Amino acid sequence: MEGLKKIVSRQDAYFKLSPSTSNETSINLANDIATYISDESGEVTFTLYREDFIQALCSLCLTPNIYYKKESTPTKAQEIFSELSKQVNAQFDNKDKVTYSVYLFIRNDGRNYLNNLKQSNGFNLRSFLIEKFSTLHFIKNSSGEITIRLETSFTEDSDFTKLNQPLYFGDNVTASSSRQIIYYGAPGTGKSHTIKDETKDEDVVRTTFHPDTDYSTFVGAYKPTTIEEVRTTVIGTRAVPVENPDGSVCTQTKIVYDFVMQSFLQAYVNAWKKYAVQTLEQTEPARQFLIIEEINRGNCAQIFGDLFQLLDRNEYGFSEYPIHADADMRRQLAKAFDGLNIGMADDINAIYNGKDIVGQVLRGDILLLPNNLYIWATMNTSDQSLFPIDSAFKRRWDWKYMPISNANKGWTIAVNGSTYDWWQFVEAINKEIDSTTHSEDKKLGYFFCKADNGVINAERFVGKVIFYIWNDVFKDYDYENAIFNNGEKKIAFHEFYIPDGNNSIVVEPMVAKFLANLGVAPLNGNDDDDDDKQPDNSPVEQGTVIKVNGQQIQKYNALAYTAVSEYVKLNPTKTADEVAAAWKQFVSYNPTSWFIVTEPERAELSSRYANYSYEIKCADGKSVWVNKDGWRRETEKNPRDTVKELMVAVNAKPELGITITIENV
Repeated sequence: MEGLKKIVSRQDAYFKLSPSTSNETSINLANDIATYISDESGEVTFTLYREDFIQALCSLCLTPNIYYKKESTPTKAQEIFSELSKQVNAQFDNKDKVTYSVYLFIRNDGRNYLNNLKQSNGFNLRSFLIEKFSTLHFIKNSSGEITIRLETSFTEDSDFTKLNQPLYFGDNVTASSSRQIIYYGAPGTGKSHTIKDETKDEDVVRTTFHPDTDYSTFVGAYKPTTIEEVRTTVIGTRAVPVENPDGSVCTQTKIVYDFVMQSFLQAYVNAWKKYAVQTLEQTEPARQFLIIEEINRGNCAQIFGDLFQLLDRNEYGFSEYPIHADADMRRQLAKAFDGLNIGMADDINAIYNGKDIVGQVLRGDILLLPNNLYIWATMNTSDQSLFPIDSAFKRRWDWKYMPISNANKGWTIAVNGSTYDWWQFVEAINKEIDSTTHSEDKKLGYFFCKADNGVINAERFVGKVIFYIWNDVFKDYDYENAIFNNGEKKIAFHEFYIPDGNNSIVVEPMVAKFLANLGVAPLNGNDDDDDDKQPDNSPVEQGTVIKVNGQQIQKYNALAYTAVSEYVKLNPTKTADEVAAAWKQFVSYNPTSWFIVTEPERAELSSRYANYSYEIKCADGKSVWVNKDGWRRETEKNPRDTVKELMVAVNAKPELGITITIENV
């Protein structure tokens, strides 16, 4: 195992750290090191050299944007140097080299981890890696002693523009630059929707994996098909066509077997054909996408088979290692590529030391992924009917985590004559799921349940959401949580329905009880009967004066749209989109989860929200609509003072030119 090398890839340059409580590395680097230095669990020691990290420090100072934390500005070069210098000094203690001890172990799920690679002094190997310019050399001598050398080198033709593009902590992958990416997260987080948006106007071949998916259904295989052929008979030694009574040739339907290309080969052939139609005006061929939904519901090792090798891409985006096609596939590919002319053949061949790679591809002799073929996939982390994905397969993909977030659609739940905010419910139930199961996988995303015209009715809510909660999330936890108590006993799932002949009817009061247990209050409810609640359109109480740029408002729900109206007056040239962009930052101060929308966005709101809004015309003749709902003063039953929250937030943004005052008279 002497002299093995690993050129640092994008996943290494993200500096992904595990939770501080675990002291474990992320899986990617752990697997790489484990592969190189040991085959068994146990204690491992290796030597690091101070000079390697000093060189890396100098290189990092040339690339300040490599450290770019979420929701912050890029870290300055001197700050990088100062922090990492402290780590190097602490780790090496003025010594030329140190011995680094870790413990390699294999978890029950088969994944490798290196314990204590992250030291207490903050030193972390990943922090000194730069994508494509850092190389880890793993050296193991005959005595079993291990050395890891870190080499960071820049050449005269180094592409520094790539280095200065921001990288983020975590799995924040730029989708457009990733040829193989898996979008993963809880159900309903918008994975498929995101891919749909990213691939808009692109050529897409889509497939869905399931437990019965295999190589033949993914790649291609011989399948029975029917053809029409002339019916013949033998006269003497000749086969002659059979004629119908009217003199026409008689035909018959015959079952034959023919090779049928499935989703992979369809996308593969289309991608190479795009090279053939490339024009002089194009610098690159058009992109071809292969989208795999629910990739972990199929046995990826079985489905991909030898295609696994093709997923290793070189720096140009082509497969590093071609594979040979079998005889059946070779004939089909040669037929599909017949007459194809690749104008960039010489350039592609040059990547492979001048070998006639393109010729072999067009003859069907080999399979090789072109750089315009993008394979993207989705993965629900909570799916129960899934196959494990081994670490070697995982390392060949970029990973994009889809967090649970508010999509700001304004969706509501219609139950028992009241409406409830969907996002408020999602937040409440996810909090309970987290506290009970301590798992992200079981949580609900915003799009877990689709709304019709912005409304989720009781039947859909029970059939999709409550059924999932009862039967998939909490079934192993004996429903001990208070949210499952109806006041006397635990709520059984069947109590949400009453029989009606061969059908059933949702017991909506029981659904309302469950929502109340979660602390989700109705948006409308019985406002008129609740003397302690300030309705949306309630007048400002006597003795209180609220002014927006000196203009007094009469009702609390006028605060938001008056502020935006004044902003439009101060900025007479701003378009509706520009006005909306300036004020969407205040959405968090309204419990209904929306503040301001443009006309296309308003069309996606529920009718309740769309109608309960104030229209403001802008310079381009288009309008924005400002929410009149949810603006209330603090009461016993409504602890949020959304009026005050908005006042403070707007006054903290002097660039808007809006000043809100409140005084008692």
